[in-house]
Amino acid sequence: MSEGQVLIERHGAIATVTFDRPQERNAMTWAMYGQLGVFCDQLRQDTSVRAVLFRGAGGKAFVAGTDIAQFAGFDGDDGVAYEKRIDACIGMLEALPMPTIALIEGWAVGGGLAIATTCDFRIATPESKLGVPIAKTLGNCLSMANLARLTAAFGSQRLKRMLLLAEMIGAEEALGAGFLHAVAESAQLQAQGLALAQRLAELAPLTQAVTKEALRRLELHHLPDGEDLIRRSYGSKDFQEGVEAFTAKRPPRWSGE
Repeated sequence: MSEGQVLIERHGAIATVTFDRPQERNAMTWAMYGQLGVFCDQLRQDTSVRAVLFRGAGGKAFVAGTDIAQFAGFDGDDGVAYEKRIDACIGMLEALPMPTIALIEGWAVGGGLAIATTCDFRIATPESKLGVPIAKTLGNCLSMANLARLTAAFGSQRLKRMLLLAEMIGAEEALGAGFLHAVAESAQLQAQGLALAQRLAELAPLTQAVTKEALRRLELHHLPDGEDLIRRSYGSKDFQEGVEAFTAKRPPRWSGE
């Protein structure tokens, strides 16, 4: 399995972070999550960076979730550890003091949608698809923090469609829901993202930083514990079946156990 990589480059006050594993639709490996965390820590301390763009390589996907092959042999405790690890990485991205923009070209699924949701603004192509179809694919669940972010971004009823019905949301619906800042053709995506980043870079950075932190605190204020729910789903026979079925490229056979 190719480990993939996360790349970062600077153009003046604007940084671009690229998820680079196009042969697997930029599905995240443990190594990629680690690299993303390192870059977030570097960016947090670099006051010369005024805005950050996040995008996927290859033109087919932003990030198609976490690489499912890594879940082989998981039990409930592994699931809890995984969700804590992802929450920590996503939390570092969310805590960046400068505005962040996700450029979504194609699929943003599962962990990829979580990354995009954590960004302050999102621009997508008309063909983009957004979702968390785990009721159809893996039979696992999300952490309380990610559920809170997605509920704030999409609303509870639309999120139920995405989670309980495993529906994918198109760009126009996401734009109407306020999740997307704009929709742009692939050829214009980078230019629109840079224009938005440059506009943000001209504004008061401390106002942006403290406002972002205040909104983060409000969104995640007094989250209930969900470790028991994570342990129940990741420790289930259904989750084992979901991983095996996905890697074997066959439909899963759910038992509810």
